Amino acid sequence: MKTQQTTISEVRLVYRTKVKASERLQVKCSKDAFDIFMGNWDLDSIEHIEEFKLMLLIRSNKVWGISSISKGGISGTVTDVRIILRYAIKANASGIKICHNHPSGNV
Repeated sequence: MKTQQTTISEVRLVYRTKVKASERLQVKCSKDAFDIFMGNWDLDSIEHIEEFKLMLLIRSNKVWGISSISKGGISGTVTDVRIILRYAIKANASGIKICHNHPSGNV
C-alpha cells in the first residue's frame, strides 16, 4: 500500500512586543479606545488617506496590539472581514475594536 505524501504550507502570525504586560493600556470606555487609536495614527495623513485599523484586546481589555487592515484613497478603503477575523483568531484575542477615518468629511 502506497502512502501519499503531501506538503502543507505553514501559516504563522508573528507578534513582537516592546510593552511589558503590566504597562499595556486598558480600554475602559470608548474615549480610551479613541485616544489609543489616535495615538497610533499618522496625523500627517489622517485627512488625506482613509485607513481602517484593528485593535486586539486581551481578557482584561488591555491592548494586545493594533494593526492597519487597509488603506485607500480620500473617499474609501476596502476592508475584508476575513482579514479581521484571521488576526483576532490567530492572536487569541478576547475582544476587538475597529476604527476608520473619513478624510472626505462624509460620514
